[in-house]
Amino acid sequence: MKVTVVGAGAVGASCAEYIAIKNFASEVVLLDIKEGYAEGKAMDLMQTASLNGFDTKITGSTNDYSKTAGSNICVITSGIPRKPGMTREELIGINAGIVKTVSSSLIEHSPNTIIIVVSNPMDTMTYLVHKTTGLPKSRIIGMGGALDSARFKYRLAEALEAPISDVDGMVIGGHSDKGMVPLTAHATRNSVKVSEFLSEDRLNQVKEDTKVGGATLTKLLGTSAWYAPGAAVSGLVQAIACDQKKMFPCSVLLEGEYGLNDLCIGVPVILGKNGIESIVEIKLSDAEKAHMAESAEGVKKTNGLLEL
Repeated sequence: MKVTVVGAGAVGASCAEYIAIKNFASEVVLLDIKEGYAEGKAMDLMQTASLNGFDTKITGSTNDYSKTAGSNICVITSGIPRKPGMTREELIGINAGIVKTVSSSLIEHSPNTIIIVVSNPMDTMTYLVHKTTGLPKSRIIGMGGALDSARFKYRLAEALEAPISDVDGMVIGGHSDKGMVPLTAHATRNSVKVSEFLSEDRLNQVKEDTKVGGATLTKLLGTSAWYAPGAAVSGLVQAIACDQKKMFPCSVLLEGEYGLNDLCIGVPVILGKNGIESIVEIKLSDAEKAHMAESAEGVKKTNGLLEL
């Protein structure tokens, strides 16, 4: 099992670290355009192998895609990160050019790979990979919902004053501050609906805190977060690599599911060795359907800024 991570910045290095520590991949290749940067990160991570007890080989490469040949899974994190006050959508011009070049270079050396897109605006970058590569829809996955759901569960556990292992919940919709649809009505604490424990006002606060989860961290850190995004990616990669058939909300190309067409947006999917094994359609309330439709319109508007 060979995994390539393009972009050795904070998010990419965090992805590589979590994948290596879980010890399910034989090799992780880190690639970056900055001379020596990926090689340095890889060496630093390899020096933790005996301390953290993993045997995964991590190698670094400066823009040499031949080193990525034969990758089963490729993760694209490259692009400029958000700065305080920036929306994910404002990154589109620069990041679209980067993602287009990176995805074609990866496929040239690994034609059977599964691509996970992390670069923002993520739903639109995932759509771009669909439109420019010709890969089957099952092999192009946008990582947003897994991260947003983790942030949702963090906020739910905080509000419930409960251990996070007690809590389950999911965020669908667009990976943007306005586009996220946290499914509060479906969230549970050990199978009991959280609405049994929390007032409607408190649940609404959880929902709003979740939607600005990324922006909150960007304001505090001065750049995008990296630990949780890296962990979310490693979860998706492991589900595919180990054929776990796990359910995650991911950005996928919809062709009629949820009444939506010709866009990538976050919905629950089953991940296994073939990538997206199936799209799961869950019953939504009228309010949730309306939020989903509104989110889809926002994603389509951003997609319209692409020069395809």
